[in-house]
Amino acid sequence: MSRVPSTQALRALESFARHGTVWQAADELCLTRSAVSHQLRLLERDLGFRLMNRVGTRVELTPQGMAYAQDIRSALALISGSATRNAARGISGALTVSCPAGFASSWLCPRIAGFCGAFPDVLLSLVTPRRLDDTSNPDVDLFITFGYGNAPGMEVELLKEVEFTPLCSPALLNRLDLDVPENLPDAPLLHLGTTEDWESWFRLAGLPEEVAQGGIRFSDMNLVYSAALASQGVAMGDEFICQQAMASGQLVRPFDLSILSPRSYFMVLPPEKSGNPASAAFRGWLRGEMPEG
Repeated sequence: MSRVPSTQALRALESFARHGTVWQAADELCLTRSAVSHQLRLLERDLGFRLMNRVGTRVELTPQGMAYAQDIRSALALISGSATRNAARGISGALTVSCPAGFASSWLCPRIAGFCGAFPDVLLSLVTPRRLDDTSNPDVDLFITFGYGNAPGMEVELLKEVEFTPLCSPALLNRLDLDVPENLPDAPLLHLGTTEDWESWFRLAGLPEEVAQGGIRFSDMNLVYSAALASQGVAMGDEFICQQAMASGQLVRPFDLSILSPRSYFMVLPPEKSGNPASAAFRGWLRGEMPEG
């Protein structure tokens, strides 16, 4: 074929290939199911080969359709990346971001090159506060805080709610046989400051709260996780910033029991810094990096 298919039809195919159902593709594209089905049929007609087969009540891609969808995904990503790169041109200046040390080291730093690549003319500095919800540093353009979102006079945006669960190294799990919560008193507990999170988890598990009083207290989350990785105890881990350590098997969940923290991660913008284009760029990039849900 000589003409290029419609972008809407190509997006419908790419979305259908990712989700595997017409209704999920329709939901993502804010279209009706019949509209997505119509786009797929038109695309199939224009291409001159079969994209889909009906198997019972299901519709699935043919091998040709799957290969074509993969090419289209790459092409759409190239178009999107070009838009981002060109939009970033002209955005420059200095940007200082404050965020908790645990968030910075475990989640932000492994991704930060993505921002620098998209906005190469922004001079970025990362600093860590003494308090997780501190927004007092006048040199900071954008704060990422962990707390209750209390920042009077500032623009506050919820970034991510957090669930906590016990985390430890595989070696400690095997050594102490932590197969049931009742065995936790045999393990050293690792605390960040207070024992509040461990007490909440023990209540949920139906265990005496006073057990949470023992263990080691640290002033920094990086110290907590360093001790956990070194098999020195069990941490009450933030599942969000620990996702990489959990995925790699460095930290494991002994129990399928989590508590929703009353505190969350927030983006906080001082009103006097709202005109900084580099800050707006960072906020947009950060939103895009956040996992859904």
